[in-house]
Parts: sequence; C-alpha cells; structure tokens
Amino acid sequence: MTTRTKFIVQRAAILALCSMAAATSAAPERDGATIYATECAACHESGAPQIPHRDTLAAMPTGTIIRALQTGVMRVVGNFRLNGPERVAVAEYLTGQAYDPNWNAQHGAVCAASEWPQGDLFASPHWNGWGNGPENTRFQNLDSARLLPNEVPDLELQWAFAFAGETIAESQPTVVSGRLFVGSRNGTVYSIDAKSACLHWRFQADGPVKNSVVLGEVDVNGKPSIVAFFGDLIGTAYAVDAKTGALLWRKRVDDFPASRLMGSFMLADKQLLVPVTATESTLVAATDAVCCVFRGSVVSLDPATGAESWRRYTIEEEAKETGKNAVGNASYGPSGATIWSAPTYDSRRKVVYVGTGENASQPATTTSDAILAIDAVTTEILWSYQGLSGDAWNMSCGTADKTNCPNDPGLDFDMGSSPSLVTQANGQRILLAAQKSGVVHALDPDAGGKLLWQRKVAEGGILGGIEWGPANDGEKVYVALGDIRWNSPDLLDPKLALDAKAGGGVVALNFISGAVAWRAPAIDCGDRPMCSPAQTAAVSAIPGVIFAGAMSGHLRAFDSDTGAVLWTYDTAREFETINGAKGRGGAIDATGPVIADGWVYVMSGYSKWGGLPGNVLLAFARPSTNE
Repeated sequence: MTTRTKFIVQRAAILALCSMAAATSAAPERDGATIYATECAACHESGAPQIPHRDTLAAMPTGTIIRALQTGVMRVVGNFRLNGPERVAVAEYLTGQAYDPNWNAQHGAVCAASEWPQGDLFASPHWNGWGNGPENTRFQNLDSARLLPNEVPDLELQWAFAFAGETIAESQPTVVSGRLFVGSRNGTVYSIDAKSACLHWRFQADGPVKNSVVLGEVDVNGKPSIVAFFGDLIGTAYAVDAKTGALLWRKRVDDFPASRLMGSFMLADKQLLVPVTATESTLVAATDAVCCVFRGSVVSLDPATGAESWRRYTIEEEAKETGKNAVGNASYGPSGATIWSAPTYDSRRKVVYVGTGENASQPATTTSDAILAIDAVTTEILWSYQGLSGDAWNMSCGTADKTNCPNDPGLDFDMGSSPSLVTQANGQRILLAAQKSGVVHALDPDAGGKLLWQRKVAEGGILGGIEWGPANDGEKVYVALGDIRWNSPDLLDPKLALDAKAGGGVVALNFISGAVAWRAPAIDCGDRPMCSPAQTAAVSAIPGVIFAGAMSGHLRAFDSDTGAVLWTYDTAREFETINGAKGRGGAIDATGPVIADGWVYVMSGYSKWGGLPGNVLLAFARPSTNE
C-alpha cells in the first residue's frame, strides 16, 4: 500500500469518526457558530470519554484550540475542513475570547545565565527518561534519591507549574544535573530549574509531547554536545541542544498519517531507539472507515543526524486485503501490534526488548500482546513471548457499531508496560513484563524468554489490569492495578461515566517466586465527581518506599516492606502556580513520580476517558531540602 493510499484511508477514518460531510474545503464566510455546529458538535457533544466536551473546550485559551486544529491532534480536520480564518473563528466562538498570538507567553521567572553542567552530566542525582535507565526498573538508588523512608511524611508542596490552558498533563519529567525537562499537550517542551522552576528555555514541537525527554552526550558535527531527545503525537522525533533548546534535527519517523511517538526513546550504544504506534485502531470505530493497515515498529536513528539506521516491524508482512466488511469496504490484515511504551536495552547481549499491543484486524499474529527480543546489531527478532494469542481488537469492538470489529474478537490485552530487566545478586537475570490482562510475567532473557513465573493480580480490561508499568527494587515487584470500569459497555455512549467503585490498589510480589508479599487497597472516591479509584499510572520506587498515583488524583507513598501508607497528597484541586498560569490538578494517569535529590515530581491532570482534567507539574520536598 502506497503512502498516498494510506493517507486517504486514514483521512476517511478521521472524518467519518466525527460524522462530517463530504466536502473537503470550507466556505470562508462561515461564522464560528456554524463551523462548530457542522464540523465539531457531533464529536464534542457526543459524551465520548476520549473526546473533550464543549465545556472543556470553552475553558481553554483560544490559542490552544487553534494550535490543535493547525498542527495538533485535530490537524486533519483543521487543515482539510477549515481555512485559517475559520480556525480562529471557531476557537473564538468556543472560548468567547479574541485570539492573542502571544497566548502561550511564559510569565515565570527566567533563570540567570550559568555554566551547565558543572562537571560530569550524570554525576549528580538524576532521573533520565522513562524508566531511569536502559533497564526500565523505575527504581532510584539512595545516593540519587536522597530521601529516607522516615523523611517521606515530611514532604510538602514546594511549587506548582501550570501548562497554560491544557486539560492533560502526561509527559513524565526528566531531571539531570539540576535541570528539569518536560513536554506538554500543546507541544511546548520546557527546561526549568529543578528546584526554583525558573525557565532556562522552551521549544515548540509540531504536536503534543507525551513521552519523556531523554538526555545524552553525542558528537554533533564533530563537536561533543549534550542533546535532549523526544517525540510528538504526530510522529516527529526531535533532537535539541539541552543547554539552549536550539533545534539540531527533526525527523518524521513513520509516514503513516496517524502514526504517533508515544513511548519514550532509549539512547544506547550510539543508537536512538524509537517505538512507533498509531491511532488507527481507534479511528476505525467509524462505520465507513477502512480497517486496518498499520503495523508497529522500533526504529534506530543516528543520534547525531536523525538518519534511520534500521527498522524492525513487529509484523513481518504488510497488510493485504482479506475480504469485505458489512458495508462493503475492503478489510486488511494483519495489522497492529504497535509499541506504545519505552524500549528496554540489554547492554550485555546488545538486545532491545519491546512490548506490543493487540492486532487491530485479522489474521492475528504471534507477535501481538508480546515481548519481542530484537538484536540491536543484526535487527533480527531473536525470540518472542506472547501473553495472549488471537487478540484481534479495535475500538469498533467497544462500541454499539461493530462494523469494523474483527470476527472472533480478542480482549485488548496489550503488553503495554515497558519490559524491566533486573540482575539478581547471584547473577541470574529476570525480564519482567506486565500486561493489561492483569498478569505479571517473569522471563529468562538468557534462555530465549523462558517463562519463570506468572501471577495474575488484577481482573484486566481495556484500561486495566496493568497499564503503564510496575517498579522493582530487586527484591519485590510493585504493581499498580488499573481495572477502570464504566457504566456502559459502549465506549462512545453519550452517558458514559467512570465507575467510582471499580479498580485500584497496589500489589507487591516476591521477585524470585511471584508470590504476593502484600496488598494495599485503593482510596475511595467518596462524592468526588468524574472519579475512579483505578491506578493506571506507572509506579516508582526508592529504597524502602514506593510512590503511586491514582485516577482519583491522590498520590501515595507506601512502605515497601509492609504496604503501610506513609504519606498521601490530594492533587485534585486548584493551585497558585509559580509561572502565573491558571493551574489545577486532576487524575494521575500514565506517568509515574520522579524522585531525585530529595525531591518528588508528579504530573496531575488527565481528561481522557472521563477522568478529572488538570494541567500541573507538582514538586515536593522536605522544607529543609529547599533552604
């Protein structure tokens, strides 16, 4: 299938999903009210949980909506259905505010010029990228954490930083040599001081930035440079100068129109490893969409130039026509098995481990819902371990209109968490994999992925049982339980709402046997609206303590030996922010807490799937730490 054909398929799916008409250009004389009624209302007043309601849009800055229509998540609608004046008109209609080109101006303090870094880049406490190292253990040692269990109850909020006008805060921060790097839904990437939150620089990406920034030292044009790498949700990878924010290179990693760079990158052995996913399996919920052609991949880029070194697809063969669906459209397969979490790197064997999602269409493959071991030199798949076979599922299966749902559909049990590689004191290594089925799998990476043990800790589901991943300290594996539930089986039901009684809790497993060491219950939602006790966000650990957030907005610290709660902070409230923008916390989803140099950083706010909206990065420390 050519790039042009794939583009037509994807564009048709997006437009059909929002119940739009067939014309491909907009009359310039339409006012904002008309544009909203004809082009937007069908989606934004449907009540679908993954789509912001009109009330949510009205609370955004006008510039946020315009940017989403120009280059962000609604760019296909904004560019093919509207012209420039119409994008401004509908945004101003929704917000009631005139468009200010400087709407996203930084109002916080600018840092004084200083030499950075002072000494070796990684000599001081740091948390670099998603899992705090190539093994993705999500563990911080005591030297870097500088936080003892008996000090955790003394943690206090030091500052809140707001991402202006956003309703989702989902880019886990990176902290290196005293600077914090974080992306945002509007595509702005910030470098701020990790203690004072003054601004060093900001960079504007072309689309939303969900993944964590990864730093490394790279020779660029023969000159040693400190580079920050990240990707956006329209499929572009970036390398910027970590000192100044100046762009070094940008690269469109996959030409599929709905491709996304969601998982964080991994910089290892002079390779930048990029996981690739797409929104195709969601877009085909539309009756007249064509399903499905996209397949996941991991791509190796040259860190200095962005040039592609190699690409390994998760499905070997390209999709082919397999028949017709109920409305006569051609069906394609195999497809899917995308990668939406960070790769893990085995420096001993020079192997890349990735987790894959479900197939989006039939036929199902052996590499979906799986852990793949890819040789970083030969690029061959050395072995694969499949958590569930036959799992062909897409969003059509979760709606009343099942036109594009595969025959004999699966359960959507992605192997979504990043694999975690751990070496025991006796030298034996274990590769941990967590699945949306609610099962934790322990594999032997030195014996072709042989299963050592597995333990089911949650019920599983479309947003459960384990979403973004556990943490481990070499003794126990700490697992947050998702299991989000709703009041309707139709995910596009206009009255869909979160079940305030379902999901949540934390489980600790023995690292060697998988036996349950302790369980901690979820926090009850009480009368809080738009609340779920589910815990889909990643867990983070330091010696003696684990940190885990919840969709309810609560962040908790647990004793790693007993599961006793040491500290709780409710983030679902308004904050006076250090950069002057309006800030509010909400659901904690996807990203886990980051701990470095006595400080704990967490993102709060996630309006998808009916969750509590929010837009803040919160920083905690003991009062004496910030003196």
